[in-house]
Amino acid sequence: MDVRYARKARRGAAVALAAGLVLVVSGCGSDESPKQASPRASSVAPRGGGEASNPSPSADPTQVLAALKGPTGLELSVNSVERDAGGFLTVSGRLTNTSHDAVAISSRLSGDETEIVKHSNSLGGATLLDSVGKKRYYVLRDTDGRPLTTTDLSSLAPQTGIPVFMQFPAPPPTTTEVSLQLPTFTPATIKLS
Repeated sequence: MDVRYARKARRGAAVALAAGLVLVVSGCGSDESPKQASPRASSVAPRGGGEASNPSPSADPTQVLAALKGPTGLELSVNSVERDAGGFLTVSGRLTNTSHDAVAISSRLSGDETEIVKHSNSLGGATLLDSVGKKRYYVLRDTDGRPLTTTDLSSLAPQTGIPVFMQFPAPPPTTTEVSLQLPTFTPATIKLS
């Protein structure tokens, strides 16, 4: 009974986080007046093409800010990097299997921190490296040690992809460039606005 309760609680937390991200994404970057933005925001479904209807260039899922190449045809495309007022930096993108075979997603992407590893496959091993400020930023965790990133990664069918996100502490406003690093993937430089 405890396992079922924990799964429901995790699922509820994930839905709440997803709903919050949709609200943040739909409320940012629009030059329209609030009267015009409100009807469109209410007609957008939280899943599927919600981000595609936002005219903001940073939320355009086809815009690739950086690409990290991984093993066996995996590729992580970064589509947006957003700072929020709470001091967080959210990196969103798409993990794609570019090969012609199904690919199992390695547990190495979770990193090697005990608290993160025990909460299923995730992108919890991701880090941001600020070489100018000489700091490394790790994926944030909730109070139970779960990483604030896409979790429950198992495999990808050929030529398919899934949306992913990672949340980090935001570097200082003076930091304009960081390197996104993910275990087993090539690093990529990301510009911060």
